[in-house]
Amino acid sequence: MPPVLEMRNISKSFGGTAALSGFSLVLKPGRIHALVGENGAGKSTLIKTMTGIHQPDSGEILVDGQPVTLRGTAAAQRAGIAAIYQEPMVFPDLSVAENIFISHQNRPQLIDWSALNDEAAAMVARLGVTLDPTRSAAELTLAEQQTVEIARAISLNVRVLIMDEPSASLSEHEVQRLFGIARSLRDQGVAVLYISHRLEEIFALADTVTVMRDGQHISTRPVDQVTQASMIAEMVGRDMAGRFARAPSKTTGEVLLKVSDLSRNGVFRNVSFTVNKGEILCFSGLVGARRTDVALALFGVAPADGGRVELAGKTVTITSPAQAKALGIAYVSEDRRKLGLALTEGITPNLTLPMLPKYSGPFGWLDRVRELADAQAFRDRLNIKAANLTVPVGTLSGGNQQKVMLAKWLNTRPRLLIVDEPTRGIDVGAKAEVHQILRSLAAEGVAIIIISSDLPEVLSLADRIIVMREGRIVGEFKGEEATDEAVMHLAVAAEVA
Repeated sequence: MPPVLEMRNISKSFGGTAALSGFSLVLKPGRIHALVGENGAGKSTLIKTMTGIHQPDSGEILVDGQPVTLRGTAAAQRAGIAAIYQEPMVFPDLSVAENIFISHQNRPQLIDWSALNDEAAAMVARLGVTLDPTRSAAELTLAEQQTVEIARAISLNVRVLIMDEPSASLSEHEVQRLFGIARSLRDQGVAVLYISHRLEEIFALADTVTVMRDGQHISTRPVDQVTQASMIAEMVGRDMAGRFARAPSKTTGEVLLKVSDLSRNGVFRNVSFTVNKGEILCFSGLVGARRTDVALALFGVAPADGGRVELAGKTVTITSPAQAKALGIAYVSEDRRKLGLALTEGITPNLTLPMLPKYSGPFGWLDRVRELADAQAFRDRLNIKAANLTVPVGTLSGGNQQKVMLAKWLNTRPRLLIVDEPTRGIDVGAKAEVHQILRSLAAEGVAIIIISSDLPEVLSLADRIIVMREGRIVGEFKGEEATDEAVMHLAVAAEVA
């Protein structure tokens, strides 16, 4: 079939940096087309160009074979192009129906609410999902909010739907429902552009896959003509063999943290475990298993109301992050954009923020020379790629943002480092670098707790694996003895005694 959308030789630069260089892409109706590439490859710039946020410096965009100029998202919307993102953009105080039809400027001022709700329910039903159109969007799960966004696009006669990392925050069940929606749209003739760092999703869902690197088109092939290894090689331009192989354990056998019957009413209960110096302990389980809540209790964000915590043989009570930090505990949040980083600030203030007293000079002035020296040292140590230390961290790739967040907490010189979803939303190359950083820290004697929903990551990194389900620990494995099937069986089907 003829393409519904073509991007021909698109180039876009910001200052002296080329984000897209002669990039071309063809999207056909009734096809799911995957787009893969490292963070910084140009995917975000491409999406913003397709949806009218950015104007290309050169090249042309064609819809139904005719050149168009997309000046703004409204123009893209009129052309039938829409996008949904990792974090849904809904109006929380409006209902499902109101969110679906909010972009319809031609609706009458006097609204027939009964008809509007019926129409909204029909839109959602086209996706094979049932939602009460009168429910507030704030009450919906992330997956349901994404469904509302897709229904909104359908209501605007979407012909090209861009799905940018839509599964990053979803449980396995929700991911499968998302796949069902994508396939339903494909069967209705919509061209779906699916972007994900989870390569297994590409093989499960896509018809065609395009690889981009450094803003350039590398290849486009039917998905059955590529392998995961060939895709990774094209994405990173270097051999990744062995980067995720298990490394020898660095645990010393000396217990640093001992947790006994830790509980928080209505959240988790009777959680007991130990972590040794130099050990990487991974918490596995499904979304909603309450792994993050245990971490928040240990860091004092949401303190436990029962149980005992011993650090280096001494019983401690942790009721605030400041107290946890003073004890040598650091927590790297799973949400780097909302909770981990000051996105509009440069690398230097982000790195030094938790340790401002360290840089306080006479009369309370910051010692800028010392600040810059430490920031440069961490930039070199963690290979943070940025033009300089003053660039806003919000402009960096996801992998480099993750490194800045790690550096921020390493600057506190922690004895215990808790890392929540360390490689969420970053590419395979950056993922390998983050893994190497964590292994190096363990080799230096730091005790590390990792919370991850990425089973291959858990099996690659863990000296021990603890599996949680519904706020309880349901099993434990030595890292070298664990398998995908055994861990998943406990996470899904274990019965808590």
